[in-house]
Amino acid sequence: MQKRKIAILGSTGSIGTQALEVIKANEDIFEVEVLTAQNNADLLIEQSLAFKPNCVVIGNDDLYDKVHLALDSAGIKVYAGAKALEAVVQMDSIDIVLTSMVGYAGLLPTIKAIEAGKHIALANKETLVVAGELITKLAEEKGVNIYPVDSEHSAIFQCLVGEFHNPIEKIILTASGGPFRGKKREDLAKVTKAQALKHPNWVMGAKITIDSASLMNKGLEVIEAKWLFGLKASQIEVVVHPQSIIHSLVQFEDGSMKAQMGLPDMKLPIQFALGFPNRIKSDFPRFDFTKYPSLTFEQPDTETFRNLQLAFNAMDKGGNLPCIMNAANEIAVEAFLQDKIGFLEMSYLIENCMSKVDFIQKPSIDDYIQTDQATRRLAQTLV
Repeated sequence: MQKRKIAILGSTGSIGTQALEVIKANEDIFEVEVLTAQNNADLLIEQSLAFKPNCVVIGNDDLYDKVHLALDSAGIKVYAGAKALEAVVQMDSIDIVLTSMVGYAGLLPTIKAIEAGKHIALANKETLVVAGELITKLAEEKGVNIYPVDSEHSAIFQCLVGEFHNPIEKIILTASGGPFRGKKREDLAKVTKAQALKHPNWVMGAKITIDSASLMNKGLEVIEAKWLFGLKASQIEVVVHPQSIIHSLVQFEDGSMKAQMGLPDMKLPIQFALGFPNRIKSDFPRFDFTKYPSLTFEQPDTETFRNLQLAFNAMDKGGNLPCIMNAANEIAVEAFLQDKIGFLEMSYLIENCMSKVDFIQKPSIDDYIQTDQATRRLAQTLV
């Protein structure tokens, strides 16, 4: 296997740090070419000195001097700002861009990377939620592969290897149910961010953990799956699976089903995406059936957890509505983490924005940008 040079957008986050663990364990296969972070200059410096990338980008311009001073003597080029990020992903030396930035911020760098013909390991689900039609069309035009990193979409992808010629009847995305599974609306009225940040199975960043608690994360994944696998809304189901051992399933036209199973560990889907089509030997913990004598399944409660239904509504209508939903959700989660709104109020805020921001059936990239900005302004006012 020829050595692959990796750019990691968001290297200081949960996915980025785990990706570096995968690369460190496979230094004969992978090499770090670019690292980027928004604000965590200290960890970016530490990572850069350990992995010696060609260059790094710190998104916050105010931190440029600190990073440059620390890395200049090591011969590592340092850049700052959003435009620098969009430029470095186009470097000829990059083989794969791992997009693990959080939220809408990942959209434009991903577009630039695809335009430059770079294959994408996609951990930033918001890119396809906001502009799925545009992204998939561009990737097809440029001959770029998009390898999913989310555990659920990686599971679907793994189930489809060798089956690409066989039509999908439906896919089933599994959800853990988060820390509030089984709770009703009256139970959620006074939950705290500390409670919401305690996910039962996965260790993730704050934004995605809150999204998981509200089931918005599963809603985002539903829309992402539509574009990744070319599906209709009627072909996508969600089932709550508290043990998080079956990561998702595919049902084919003959009724047969395939599932991908394993312990909840993001390093496996990261490694699969970076190494595809090869499975790389690992020392990850192995699953033991005797420790999981019961795997259970239940329907999601979309009356209590409104965000999942809002995502299905946005996917059904299409256009810029998923973009509106995503921008409103990012503001809602930020406000909840800052104790400005309650847990249930996040759904009210998102639904309000979805009904008030101008709908566009066939949005351009400029329409997406303007929609995102307009939604954030409205959402901040509502907060």
